[in-house]
Order: sequence, then C-alpha cells, then structure tokens
Amino acid sequence: MRLSPFHALVLGTLQGLGEFLPISSSGHLIVAPWLLGWNVQSLSFDVALHVGTLAAVLWAFRGDWLTIIARTWPGVRKGHPFAEPEGRLLGRLALGSIPAAVAGLLLEDWAETVFRSPGLVATTMAVLGIVLYLADRRAEHAAAGRPVTLRDALLIGCAQALALVPGVSRSGATITMGLFLGYRREEAARFSFLLATPITFGAALLKVPHLFDGGDVAPILIGMAAAAGVGFLSIRLLLTYVRTRTYRPFVVYRLAFAGLVWAVILVRR
Repeated sequence: MRLSPFHALVLGTLQGLGEFLPISSSGHLIVAPWLLGWNVQSLSFDVALHVGTLAAVLWAFRGDWLTIIARTWPGVRKGHPFAEPEGRLLGRLALGSIPAAVAGLLLEDWAETVFRSPGLVATTMAVLGIVLYLADRRAEHAAAGRPVTLRDALLIGCAQALALVPGVSRSGATITMGLFLGYRREEAARFSFLLATPITFGAALLKVPHLFDGGDVAPILIGMAAAAGVGFLSIRLLLTYVRTRTYRPFVVYRLAFAGLVWAVILVRR
C-alpha cells in the first residue's frame, strides 16, 4: 500500500514538531503508524522528512550561519580560524557533531531494526521526560551569556548521539544536557538547533540518492513541505516560549505519551 497524501501530511507534521520540540520525531514516526494501523513508511519518505527539517533549521538560522561564516573565513585565510568568537563557536559545533556521526555509522542497522519498538519508545520518552524535568529546575539559577566551552560542546554532542534511540529526542537530549551544564533555557535551545544543522545535513546527504526510490513523488513532496514549514514554526515557537517559561509542558506530554503507548500495548495483548 502506497503512502497517501494525507498520511504524508500527518507524518511530515509530526517530523516538523518532533525534530525541534523536545518530544522525539523518530518516536512519533514509529508510534503513529503502529497506533493507526498504517504501513511503515519507506526509506525515501524518511529521507524527504529529514531534508524538510534541514531546510527549516537552515532558514531559521540563516542569519547566524552567514555571520559565523563571514567572520570565520578571514581567520581561516590567515591560518587562525578560532581568532573570532564565531570561529570558536563553529569549532565547538564541529566537535559536538562527532559523537552522533560516529554513533550513527556504528549503530545504523540497529536504529532501523532493533530500536524500532513502541515499547522502547514509550520507555525512553518517560525516562528522558523525568531527566528533562530535573534539568529544567537548574535553569532557574542559570547565568546569562555564558559561552559554550569545548568540554560542554563535547558533552552536548554525546547527548545528541543518544538520540539514535527513538524516543530520546535529539533536541530533548541536547537541551537537557545544556540545562544540566548551567545554560539558560533559550541558550540551550539555540545551541541545540545550531548543532542540529551539521548532523542533519550529513544524514540527508548520505541518503539523498534514495530520495525518490520506489515512491510516488507527490506524497514525498507533501511530507517534505510539511516537515519544513512546521519545523520552522516549531523553532520559532520554542525559542519564544522558553524565554519566559519552563520546559515542563513537554515533560507532561512525554509522560502522557508514554502512558498511552503502554496502555495500548497492554490492551492489544
């Protein structure tokens, strides 16, 4: 059974929400078809969704990336790429991307087979929800304007690698680590989104040759557009929201989602 335009729209919307809000896009893309009795989407469709969210984060942070490149390039030409703060930030983003890239290469087969379990998704959703709650409490006393250190970039990168397990959430893991390290809520989210760009670009680049393999073009384009549009709005929403509010609504959502999945598992037995 081929993916319908409606299914594509729903899954693209879930990808756009879950990729940037700390609620796990991969977890929702596994659980939603399972709950609704839909066929599992193809590899080409998953690729399209990642291309869509890549477009969203690039557009949302186009000004930041242009500034980083413009102020780093002169230092690169002179042999001092880390002379400016933007160059040091770029170096930390590169460092933070390494753990997830290594984990993705080593565990790719597991991510596509062993990890695709609704029960596992529910468990990781609940566990990280509790951890996010504990981290969010630390943000009440965090100091503003703290630059990201090499150690912190590596630790946040290691947290990002954990998102290979569905239900953990890439943004949820990196934001949680940032909060534990003493960054303010908005600062943790901003670094998380900047860090999403290299790893999402790398994942999409590896799979782009399969973009239209064995699938109708229309649903793929619909899913891609939904992921991009909703993803962009999710970024803006979260950055605005956490300036004055906590991450606790996402904690509640994660726990409720986990409870729903486990309830359905028990009923279906």
